[in-house]
Amino acid sequence: MLRSSNPILSKKDAFTPASPQYGNPYGQGQAGFQGQAGYQAYPQQGYQQNPYGQPMPQAQPQAPEGRMSFDDVVTKTAVTMAILIGTAALSWVFMPPQLYFPAMVTSGLVGFIVVMLVAFRRRVSPPLVLFYAALEGVFIGMLSKVFEMAYPGIVMQAVVGTFAAAGVTLAAYKFFNIRVTPKFRKVVFIATIAFAVALLANFLLSLAGVNLGLRSGVTGGVSLLAVGVSLLGAVLATLNLVLDFDYIERGVAMGAPASESWRGAFGLTVTMVWLYVEILRLLSYLRR
Repeated sequence: MLRSSNPILSKKDAFTPASPQYGNPYGQGQAGFQGQAGYQAYPQQGYQQNPYGQPMPQAQPQAPEGRMSFDDVVTKTAVTMAILIGTAALSWVFMPPQLYFPAMVTSGLVGFIVVMLVAFRRRVSPPLVLFYAALEGVFIGMLSKVFEMAYPGIVMQAVVGTFAAAGVTLAAYKFFNIRVTPKFRKVVFIATIAFAVALLANFLLSLAGVNLGLRSGVTGGVSLLAVGVSLLGAVLATLNLVLDFDYIERGVAMGAPASESWRGAFGLTVTMVWLYVEILRLLSYLRR
């Protein structure tokens, strides 16, 4: 069984190798030969006799699900990102200004709940993944619109910076043959959870009028603490990309079920959104 330290990809049975016994009710190897021998001892094929003398159809073997591949993950990541970008663009263009903040807060909170639902489900749900992409599109669209109004041109800079950071991270992972150790996974996992809890507490307290200073507003003064938090967030997001790449690579090597490619795409999308938000904030701090 393959485990990950990325909170999104750390489902207990995520990326469990696809069963080699799919389609064969007797398994493989010696047990398979014994099962086939035992099956041949019966004269009936395809039917069994019930007590009333009528034939009963046997259950058909389940078709194999197939195995996860890099192409699957790339394709599904492209789908989720396309939905996210499309929804963000529609929100940017058509959302009334008076709804910017309510839409941003609502989509952000509901998106967090959907992340938890997807992460803790036994099997990944593609509709939930796509629903998350649409919700985050609204969140990113409104957040980007607010920052763009205050700092013209900042959104394009943040988009370029996000994809550049992801590309450099992937290149470093492949060409420098980075190996993720158990200690590295543990440290990144603990730091990510602590960071998320701190920001959630800061957000909830800010609704009550208490500001811990972990985030600065869109405009106004900037504290060194807020800059440090965003720098830490960008670094953690980049490290989580390394965990994503490593986990997907090992999942493909171990023959994970094809449906788990949705979980890989989901994890990459969540991490990319996080990285974009931190880069957007850092750029806004530099503009002030």
